[in-house]
Amino acid sequence: MTVPVQLLGISNAIVDVLAHVDEAFLEKIGVPRGSMTLIDEARAHEIYDMMGPATEMSGGSVANSVAGFAILGGSASYIGRVKDDQLGEIFVHDMRSLGVDIRTSPATDGAATARSHILIDPDGQRTMNTYLGACTELGVADVTEQSVGKPRVILLEGYLWDIPEGPALAAEAIRIGKANGSATALSLSDSYCVDRHRDAFAKVVQEDVDMIFADDEEVMALYEVQDFEGVLSAINGTNSLFAMTRSEKGSVIVQGDIKILQEATPIKQLIDTTGAGDAYAAAFLFGWASGKELEECARLGTHVATSVIQQMGARIDTNVLESYE
Repeated sequence: MTVPVQLLGISNAIVDVLAHVDEAFLEKIGVPRGSMTLIDEARAHEIYDMMGPATEMSGGSVANSVAGFAILGGSASYIGRVKDDQLGEIFVHDMRSLGVDIRTSPATDGAATARSHILIDPDGQRTMNTYLGACTELGVADVTEQSVGKPRVILLEGYLWDIPEGPALAAEAIRIGKANGSATALSLSDSYCVDRHRDAFAKVVQEDVDMIFADDEEVMALYEVQDFEGVLSAINGTNSLFAMTRSEKGSVIVQGDIKILQEATPIKQLIDTTGAGDAYAAAFLFGWASGKELEECARLGTHVATSVIQQMGARIDTNVLESYE
């Protein structure tokens, strides 16, 4: 018997290359701390050659959430483009080993598999330099009734709007989802991405999606306000569900007249913030798809995200729920 798919993720398929660096390294390569900078393949090789020891694994924002959802026990599928090369093999193997159904085959030609150099400073902040490569070749033709299916929820990422057919394929996924009764969620990705596509995101958030996952900086950028209170005013009365993380201030869930304040959990040591928001989204959606109340979804998201920031990399530990109360 085939298990119904609960979550479908559609995103830029990227291999994460993680390494610890100091602030001098960030100054040397000339990128803002905490940013995500798009680079070309030559620059990718240049930065890689300057990095020290690194860890490589499947990544990308929504791909991390899909992987985490599967680790927690959910049924998940994924649409994203990699090339049939070494990094593409790493991506596909990692995802399939977790039970994720990959709906797109690796390309035999075109650009190399995308990779993100995730540079982690001593405070645990991550700075990303990303070569999009093959993932820019994901197109509307990859998003069909068959490849999308009828998942409980479709999760899109803001970074899709950075690729040529991204807005069109996102629109097609939303159309298919609505026709099939699937909910649609959007992760805003990062504040720089919001700045690049603010008008498009505002329209999608207002008219098309059912859930929005973001941190406080991203939603402040979306609504062009200076503080979080401005965000709460801007979304007042909306029917969409906003799940907004605020680091040490916890998270806030807003849907219509419902407002949930979830406190952060104290940690022993901050190791790496890579994928914290992705982990939160994975666990929140796992709770939501399992029929849990929003308060419980927020608690679960906080628990899993707290675990992730006390380790290296964005991959959720397979035993994370053993310590959940």
